[in-house]
Amino acid sequence: MASYKARLKEFDDALGANQIDLRKLKELCFHGIPDEQGARSLCWKLLLNYLPPDRSTWSQTLTQKRELYKQFIEEMVIPPGEVQDEEETSRTDVTSADHPLSCNPDSQWQAFFRDNEVLLQIDKDVRRLCPDISFFQQATEAPCDKVVNSRGLRRLHRRVQHTVLSSANVERRGLGVTKIALTVRKAQEDYAPMAEGSEAHWEVVERILFLYAKLNPGQGYVQGMNEIVGPIYYCFASNPDADWRKHAEADCFFCFTNLMSEIRDFFIKSLDEAECGINNMMCKLSDQLRSCDQPVYLRLQQQELRPQYYSFRWLTLMLSQEFPLPDVLRIWDSLFADENRFSFLIHICCGMIVLLRDDLLSGDFPANVKLLQNFPPMDIALVLRKAAKLSGRRSSDCP
Repeated sequence: MASYKARLKEFDDALGANQIDLRKLKELCFHGIPDEQGARSLCWKLLLNYLPPDRSTWSQTLTQKRELYKQFIEEMVIPPGEVQDEEETSRTDVTSADHPLSCNPDSQWQAFFRDNEVLLQIDKDVRRLCPDISFFQQATEAPCDKVVNSRGLRRLHRRVQHTVLSSANVERRGLGVTKIALTVRKAQEDYAPMAEGSEAHWEVVERILFLYAKLNPGQGYVQGMNEIVGPIYYCFASNPDADWRKHAEADCFFCFTNLMSEIRDFFIKSLDEAECGINNMMCKLSDQLRSCDQPVYLRLQQQELRPQYYSFRWLTLMLSQEFPLPDVLRIWDSLFADENRFSFLIHICCGMIVLLRDDLLSGDFPANVKLLQNFPPMDIALVLRKAAKLSGRRSSDCP
């Protein structure tokens, strides 16, 4: 207990400084962030470059970003030509020059219908987000007024209800066809939307992903991004401070966008062979396994059990599908604080394999594939200690 209180004080001191020492903060966060008084939420905002180290600029930064997010909603979520109340009567009526049957490729209505195809997959994915907890089915205490108090199609799930489209996987952009092997965890039933005036957390996540797809047309939405944004939003929307919770949606959007700017190459198939691509990451994992446990490496090689069969999802989704949400949050503390930006992810994945060595050495191909694709329940502290040892750190560095 004494050491825990001392650790809390270290975080209080680090986060309370006028000019935050990011290097020191990263070292603290790498060992795990105590989720007291919203420490994790604040640390992630700093580690993901949403908040600057200078505390005196936070108020201005947050105000600007949150206002910008409101503009995104007004410009990209509210359907063209829809006027809902007196405050919006100044909105330009585009229906005089544009209409739902327009063939003009620049038509706002044409863009609206194209968006619905991507929205269909987003809606499908977020309705089953993190089924091991009930959080995403619950109502947010800070719904978007411009959306929930509307009878039109501002609530994105309604567009799907009003659209007849075939549901196909939204795949990684690039050459060829490659699907991310999803999902190990699924809800028994799709989450239901809230009644008028309220919205569930999954509906908020749906809006975040939709706006991200709209603002990043070169990449758009790819199945699996919901598993990346989910833990970030959960962390922010669970902050004990009501004011931080109120702005969880906007803050999450920008942190998610910053994170995707670093890992987006994993979702682009044409970059698979590049140094920043997913194949290079899988090769690094294979090389480390060979150097730290050659018998297991040779066993998998003999069985032709390639890393693509299991580690593609591990690496692309940052292990968000392999562990319960509380463990994912702890893993991401270390990953976000990694000075070499996610090199520790390789060590964690390698540690996971090594911890299964006895079963892998005795198992046949089908048994080993099943074991690696459905990683068994395990104390996350044990996994992180093994990863710390493989990375050259002391095993005690990851309690």
